[in-house]
This record gives sequence, structure tokens and C-alpha cells, in this order.
Amino acid sequence: MATEIYRDAWGIPHLRADSAAGLAHAQGLVTARDRAWQLEIERHRAQGTSASFLGESALPWDRFARRAGLDDTARRCFTALERRDPETADWLRAYVEGVNGGLAAGADAAPEFARAHLTPGTWHPWTPLGVWLATHILFAGFPAKLWREQVAAHLGADAIGLFATDGPGTSGSNGWLVSGERTVTGRAVIAGDPHRWIEDPGVYQQIRLSCPEFDVVGLAVPGVPGIAHFGHTGTVAWAITNAMADYQDLYRERLRRTGAGVEALGPDGVWHRAARHTEVVEVAGEEPVEVEVIETERGPVVIGGPEGLDGDPLDPGAPPVAISLRYPPRVTGDLGFGALLPLLRARRVADVDRAFDRWAEPVNVVQAADTEGGVLHRVAGRVPLRAEANRLRLVPAWEPGHEWHGWQETPRAGLTDGVAVMANQRGPAAPLGVEFAPPHRHDRITALLAGKDRWSAADMPAIHTDTHLASASALLDHLPLGDLTPEANALRDRLLAWNRRMDAGSADAALYSAVRGAVVRRLAAHPAFAALATPPPYPEVFQPWLALLPRVGFALEHLLRTEEPYGIDRPSAVRAAVEEVAARPPAGVWGDTHRLAPWRALEPETPYDEPGLSGDHDCVLCTSGVPGLTDRAARGPAARYVWDLARREDSRWVVPLGASGVPGSPHHRDQLPLWLAGDLVPVVTDWTLLKKETDV
Repeated sequence: MATEIYRDAWGIPHLRADSAAGLAHAQGLVTARDRAWQLEIERHRAQGTSASFLGESALPWDRFARRAGLDDTARRCFTALERRDPETADWLRAYVEGVNGGLAAGADAAPEFARAHLTPGTWHPWTPLGVWLATHILFAGFPAKLWREQVAAHLGADAIGLFATDGPGTSGSNGWLVSGERTVTGRAVIAGDPHRWIEDPGVYQQIRLSCPEFDVVGLAVPGVPGIAHFGHTGTVAWAITNAMADYQDLYRERLRRTGAGVEALGPDGVWHRAARHTEVVEVAGEEPVEVEVIETERGPVVIGGPEGLDGDPLDPGAPPVAISLRYPPRVTGDLGFGALLPLLRARRVADVDRAFDRWAEPVNVVQAADTEGGVLHRVAGRVPLRAEANRLRLVPAWEPGHEWHGWQETPRAGLTDGVAVMANQRGPAAPLGVEFAPPHRHDRITALLAGKDRWSAADMPAIHTDTHLASASALLDHLPLGDLTPEANALRDRLLAWNRRMDAGSADAALYSAVRGAVVRRLAAHPAFAALATPPPYPEVFQPWLALLPRVGFALEHLLRTEEPYGIDRPSAVRAAVEEVAARPPAGVWGDTHRLAPWRALEPETPYDEPGLSGDHDCVLCTSGVPGLTDRAARGPAARYVWDLARREDSRWVVPLGASGVPGSPHHRDQLPLWLAGDLVPVVTDWTLLKKETDV
């Protein structure tokens, strides 16, 4: 049969073809038509060429992409995939051919191309691997090791735990599996929502892929074929959350220039030749920038070089130091794409399990269930075996004992009372990580699921949208008694009576946030943290992990409850914050300041009036601002899903904006009202209910 493209009422593509390769071609084609601007942004980010049309603001990322070798790693991984799994390599080629076939039409429809004076380029077979790598290279938050070094150097190693929490730049998710013994149908339900930066166009693409081998609905990553993270084949469904594992290492390198190039001091005490070349980054409106790319036996140098950064920021008297990054795909030549086709072909939990044995990057917690009662709860991905010091901080490349020695066995877990909940907490992945999300989201979902014996797919949005903020206790327990102005006394009493729900229409939630922000700013300004207020001269791309105010904001619970206050008078700080807010209280409700703030590579000529949001960082409805800095939410549920194993057509899903990446399209923002209300779009499985768009 010819390849067919159908659409449902929300513009979601449903694709049919006579082979997996033909389907991949159609997926690439329809993605390019719907999201050409997004695809080209991602391709350029993977190549380190985005500054060529976005200008100087994109230069820090391009420098990092070049120095980290993202495009080169993608090429290496594709070459290895051709040898190891030629079928998947050919499938990738088919997808890329579809992308290249649809980009021109997609660019004609997308106004950003004309504004940026950009012409679509050519995708290569390894480009999807580059897109995947660029999307996830910072997922494990390796720059947090730079922060820990700063804290240890200025406050001592014991202070590192003060700031241990789900900090800037990390990404999380909620997910829960309810087995058939706990549902009204006797079949399992899987539900959840990945928390990522909210982007326009969205980071997930609702899609259906159907051919004689399989028929799968799920959330795809634009630019990558198949359905990696969240899918339902009819007889088995799966979902993931970030495992919060630590699988990337930073090495302090001693480099020197020689007549032949650059050498690095190895753990054997010998200077070894490092790979070196230069690349030129084009910058729109500016002169081109030359980037020196150096790679030691550990990995690419991402900070500094032979001349260092005016010496070691942590030890100014030491010899110049550079910092290299070691990450698994660079070492193994494998990004785990061998899992993608087996996932689409899965019929039972055992098939999903075998597919995720091939998973590499990023490291995830996986849940799956099938129509025969099978369930799965495991970690998937590649985490190196190495010294404990590697996991915590930077380690010296010139000292032995910091090498990798194979791979960790990925843990498995079961269900408790017929339920499994994953929310980036210290769960099954605990042996693999250092910092995890606080347990609040996990504990709240677990408590809600314990609230009744039987659940249905239709019940799940009430969990998705729960706004209870358990972490508020740390601050509310510090509210002062007596010796306050009448206005501050009234504020204190009002907060103590508050139901601790971060609802958009709540004035009490707005008051709590204002007090929290004032406490964060006061703690960050305390002399005890003065040495951390000025970040070291590392590249700009790492600065979100090194900024003191966000670190204090996300670690507030630790800072208020630690037994060692580092000379900080916390009662006085809270008292002053209450008085400050009582004197100038916020005029409105939480949603007035806690508004959606999607990331766009190019801001629209006419800005959108983005809506106010319910939720907060530690709510199940995880919509994150930066306490003390801004209430605007750049992170939140990048999609919501409910997979029903009883009837796939009773499954539901939604994304923050819409299926189309084209501004002005009727499907660009048509799901936003549903997303805001906690409603979901039906998963349509009856082809007769769809509108046929074209034959390819």
C-alpha cells in the first residue's frame, strides 16, 4: 500500500506504510512539514552552528558543542551502528530522507526562516543521533560537579549536602504504574508527565506509527525516528523518568604545548599526545570565532586549555588546569538506538525489557505493563564503574585510580500493593546517583493512589494536577512567634492556616511564594556564602549550575533544616522576610506571577499573553520557577499521558501547546487550554474517525 498520512481533530499525525522503513520515511516527512524550524534549530545545535543565524547569544552553546565533540560523536555512533545493526542504520536513513523531502515545504510555512534569513540545510544519517545527544548531554547535570568543587573549596566538603536537591538544569518526571489488581478493568494503567523545559514547538510530538509489523501510539522526540520514551503498542505500554544517575565524569587535566601540538599528563606520570584541531564558528552580525578542540585520553576538554583559566580557580597557585568530560557514547560509540525498533515491535513486557537492555543514554527508570498482566520496573542505561570520587567532584587526570572499569548492573524493582511510583526520588536508581529529587512528589502520588482500592484511566488527571506543596513545611515551621508588627502577625497566621496548595487562583500561595523568595534572597546574601556569590570563570553554558541564588532557592529545605547553620541566624532571616512581605504584600494571586514562559529560539514578533499556572517545583503538578529570582515557569509537564492496557482507545494524552510547530496554525496552541485545565486528548485508534491528508 502507499504510505498514508491521517490527522485527528487535533492535527496529530497517524501514519501507515507497508514497511518499517517506509513508515520512518513518512515520520521524517511529516515532522519536517509540521516542525521544520524546530528540526533545523536542533540540527544546528547538534553541529554547533546555531550562532550562524541566531547571533552571539547562541555562541556559548556552539562553543560547547564543538569542544564536546557532539557532531563527531554522533558520526562515530552511526558508523558503529552500521556495523552492529545495519537494519536500524537503514531505518535511520529512511527517516532522514523523509526529513530532507519535507523541509522545503515546512520552511515555506514557518515564518521564522525568513526572519532569521535561514535556508534549510541537509540532514545526514547521523543527524538524529546528534539531535538526541545534544538534547541529553546535560541531562545528568555533570556541571553540578563544578558547583560541588566550589562549595567544598569555600565551605568545606561537609557543606556539599546543603545544596543537594533537584537543582538548575536537571530534568525530572512523574510516572506511576497501577497493576490490574488495582484497576476497575483488571488491566494495568500507566500514567505520568515528563518535566522538561517547556519549548515552542514542544519537545514531544504525539504520533501514531502503523505498518504490518506494529501499530504504536506515543510521544516522539522531533528529529528522532520511532517512539523512545512513552509508547503503547496495543498489547504493551511503557514510560520512563529520569533516573538521576551519574554517568559523566569531569577530569582536571594538566596540558602543555609542544612543537608538535598538545600533551596531557596521564595517571602513569607520562605526558601523552592529545588530539587537537581548530574549528571556526560563524556568528551572525559578528566576526567568526575560532575554537580550539582538544581531546585527551579521558575525553574532550570542555573548559580551559594548556593556558588554563588564569590558573586553577580553586587553587590560584597551582599550575594551569583544563577540564575534560568523559561521557559513555564518546567512549563506546553507542547511543542506544538499537533499542528503538525492538520497542516498536514489542508485544509483551519481556520484549520491552529486552529492548531496554540495549538502552544507553540518558539513564532512565522504566515502567511497562502488558495485557497479560506482566509488569516491569527497572533502570535502563549505561553507568560506568569507577571510584566514588569520580561521582562526586572533579578528579585529577594525572593520578591513578579514576579510570572506568566496565558498567554498573542496572537495578530492578517491584510493585508495592500493586503500584509503582517514580518521581526522580531515591528509588531503584539510588546506587547509581548522587543527587535526587526530594521525595515529596513520590510520596504525594503514593498517598493519593492509596486513597482508593480501584482506579481507572479517567481518574488519572486528578493526580497529574495535584498542587499540594509538602516542602512548604520547612519554611512554615520557621515562622516566628510574637515580636512582630500587626501586619506581620496577620501574615504569619494566614500562612499557618493556608491549605498548602499552589493553585493559580490562590492569594495565600502568592504570599507564601513572596516570603519564600525573600528568605532565599536573604540567605544568598549572607556573608557565610559570600565566596560562592561570584562564580568561577567557566564557560557561560555552565553558569546556571554555578549561580548562588538558584542554588539557595532549590536547596531551601536543606538550608532551613540542617543541623549546621554555618553561622546563619535562620529565625532572623525568616522574621525579616515576613516583615518585608507584610509591608509590601503581593497584590494578586499566584497565577499573576507564576506564568508560563516557553523557550523559543526566536521570540515571536507579537508576544503571546502566556497564562498563569498552578503548581510549583515540589508539587505533583511540577511547574518550576526559580525561587528568589522569578516565579515565571520555564519548566513543567512537557506532556501528559495515560496508557490504558484494557482498551488503548481509552488512553489519553496532551502537550502544552499543540501538534504543529507553525505559528498561526490552528494546531499550534489548541491543546493549551486542555493542558492548563488538566484535561487530556483522546487517543484515536479507529482509522475511519481520522481525516486522510495525502498519500506519500
